[in-house]
Amino acid sequence: MRSTFMSRLAALALPARPGESMRRPVSRLRTGALAVGLTLAVSALVPPGSAGAAEQYQWAALGDSYTAGGFVGTPQPPLGDASRDGCDRTSDAYPGVVERELDEFPPGKYVHLTNVSCGNATIADIANTKQTPISPVQPPTGGWPAVDPQIQRAKLNADTDVVTIGVGGNSLPFGGMLLKCLELGATPGKSCREHYTSPPEGEESIQDKLARVQDEYIEMLAKVHETAPNAKVITVGYPAVLPQEGTACNRLALTELSAIKHADVDWLRDEVLTPLNSTIQRVTSFFGDRYVDIYSSSVGHDACQPAGTKWVEGICGDAEDYWPSKLPGTLLNCAPINKRVTLVHPNAEGHANTAAHVERAIRIALLER
Repeated sequence: MRSTFMSRLAALALPARPGESMRRPVSRLRTGALAVGLTLAVSALVPPGSAGAAEQYQWAALGDSYTAGGFVGTPQPPLGDASRDGCDRTSDAYPGVVERELDEFPPGKYVHLTNVSCGNATIADIANTKQTPISPVQPPTGGWPAVDPQIQRAKLNADTDVVTIGVGGNSLPFGGMLLKCLELGATPGKSCREHYTSPPEGEESIQDKLARVQDEYIEMLAKVHETAPNAKVITVGYPAVLPQEGTACNRLALTELSAIKHADVDWLRDEVLTPLNSTIQRVTSFFGDRYVDIYSSSVGHDACQPAGTKWVEGICGDAEDYWPSKLPGTLLNCAPINKRVTLVHPNAEGHANTAAHVERAIRIALLER
């Protein structure tokens, strides 16, 4: 299947969904107006007392920590609950925000969310492989047990109405690359860009990483469609975690990107993050699915902006009290500046922005059913 899809991709040049990547941010006011309009439109199609009024739409949220939330809101399941799995899902991550905003759609027909997203998940963990969670929050003795692929945990089937997927960064891995850039940034004469464009033996180049991610994403989406043949599939891109100019970052600030060189910040933005989003959008369009562009609306709210403006916390940042100040197995310690290890992840404002766009996409998908 992979070779078939890859050959078709190469032959087609895969144009992006018209207008999707250029769409500007939607305000909460406009989103609310759209929600009312869509709800009224669907309500007119569902007579009061009809059998369909008691049904539920089934929505499955799959993804990595940018979907799960990590340190945003209260843990789900709660701390101390026997069903905790180490995936660090939280109440104020965008799936929970969207679920609360949808409430009923249309009146009397609820959207039931099954959220199986998991911090540190790779593309393979969505459809093919078991994942061993790495949550630093109250891990059990011996560590977290492995969890099944997310499409199994979500019980995707012919009755699934909507699937949202936010994944891809950990398959590079983007977080590991950031830490490498941080390490090289503290070393005179060393460049993160050079390390990944002309890598040492045994290390993939960035070109090889992106090609592999495309291959894996194709296989994953094919498996999702096979497992949930009637579902509308929505993929979610990554926000603008890096500034438009690397010089905007204070290299002395752990609350930003710390020692990462300005030139490497620009390289990570232009040659890693942007191509990653383009890869996700390209493959999504090939399958006829909907891509949600989060990047465009989040420009200017990156990790190097001041508190109150940033939608992404830096290497160290603000998080709930249960989240650690030290990164296990490393020297990274945010406690001296009264911060917690956030490693360039969205805060509550970032998840609220993502939620506005994902909610809109879900409402459109349900209208199309």
